[in-house]
Amino acid sequence: MEKILIVDDSVIQASQLKSILEADYDITVAQTAEDGLRYASSEDFSLILLDVIMPGMDGFTLLKRLQDEIITRSVPVILITSLSDIENEQRGFTLGAVDYITKPFHPLIVQARVNTHVKLYQYRRQVEQQSMTDQLTGIANRRRYERYSLKKWKEASRLQIPFSICMFDIDHFKSYNDTFGHPAGDKVIAAVANILSTNLRRTTDFVARYGGEEFISIVLGDDAHNTFEYIKQIRQKIEELHIPHMPSVSQWVTVSAGGVTVIPKSDDQYSTYLNIADTMLYDAKRFGRNRVIWFGDDTKMWQ
Repeated sequence: MEKILIVDDSVIQASQLKSILEADYDITVAQTAEDGLRYASSEDFSLILLDVIMPGMDGFTLLKRLQDEIITRSVPVILITSLSDIENEQRGFTLGAVDYITKPFHPLIVQARVNTHVKLYQYRRQVEQQSMTDQLTGIANRRRYERYSLKKWKEASRLQIPFSICMFDIDHFKSYNDTFGHPAGDKVIAAVANILSTNLRRTTDFVARYGGEEFISIVLGDDAHNTFEYIKQIRQKIEELHIPHMPSVSQWVTVSAGGVTVIPKSDDQYSTYLNIADTMLYDAKRFGRNRVIWFGDDTKMWQ
């Protein structure tokens, strides 16, 4: 069932809208703009119904905030308002609203407009999903990773749970490509991606192709030691594929991995810890490859 968020300070009006739509949709109600922004940033909604006139932060201001956030900007917003003049309609559309419903509203009009915009959102999401899949491996691509990582970073910060970033790189991949050819190299990339994706342990674990022979993974809710042990198992499974490499370089195709685990604070920047994970990967390759180096709890662990 698709989820809809109603943001309205009027208990009566919110209840009316909910009663019109709840037979077909999963409805969440927020009675302040601040709560609306929090819900929209932490859950997946297919549509937001937003009252324009609210105390404190009004609907126009909230709409701008939603459009400024990568996580929420793609969610369609219908404004609910008694302001029927052209100037306010133009302002709403300029800020990114997809439609207006004026008060007093008719249930059939509300249902029709909501159904239309939810269907459009579903179609757009399907097209987007296709554009966020790496064609060679079938796993998420870098674009999808960038959206997912920021969303989960905010979630980890809000819930104060561990957040881990891991970067993988196929060892001596250029030498492999130069020796065996690009079609063989593509098969190696696909085989590594398959191990990474089929060994995810929970629904919040995530892996994407970061670029070329590099992959990136996000793990939520597990401490540094357990995540380090988990990534070590992944590294071993890839080695155990026993894909032959050049004997002068390595017996088998292997990967190096580096990562970091942190419980994000509100003022922490995701990019800071991404750089740490990248540094750990660099160290893993510098100290011999086919190993994992991890940073967490202010200590460094390595295999």
